[in-house]
Amino acid sequence: MALSAIALCSRALLKIGASTIASFDEGTAEAEIAANLYPSVRDALLSAFPWSFATAQTRLSRLAATPAADFAHAFQLPADFLRALSAGTGGQGRGVVYRIAENRLHADAPEVVLTYIFRPPEGVFPPFFDSALICRLAAEFCIPLTENTARAELLFKLAESEMRAARLTDSQQDTPPAFQDFSLIAARG
Repeated sequence: MALSAIALCSRALLKIGASTIASFDEGTAEAEIAANLYPSVRDALLSAFPWSFATAQTRLSRLAATPAADFAHAFQLPADFLRALSAGTGGQGRGVVYRIAENRLHADAPEVVLTYIFRPPEGVFPPFFDSALICRLAAEFCIPLTENTARAELLFKLAESEMRAARLTDSQQDTPPAFQDFSLIAARG
């Protein structure tokens, strides 16, 4: 079942014994805390791991302005960009040396394919990510709403455990990467 931002926050609030919310604008302490903390917690969890559901590739548009030093070209990052994973050229998603600076990607290659983490809509979050996010939100909401630091510490530990389980589940949805250019294999001939 796809959950909205409000539903995710409401479930986190239930975990700490607080009242649920129907809107971020309803004027309650719970709504205010959820509205202020939710976007940054969501983006932090999304960018913390190369989630399969939040990974995309795109050809970047080259900008007319060039970097002041070190690289020949600057490229516009996508609007939903959270974190770069790799850059490549042609049909390759990696292999290009790059740097992210001033919200642009700088590289010497004349064209770049970027593999990156983006911000998907909440409706496409898989259940394992929903669970990790709800636990992390509960931990973040705990101190402002309950002022109970011991409970918050316990919730942060639970959130870390859920995050490990979510990463494990997500990592099993891909072919394991093969070794490439490993010197010991090359030495054997």
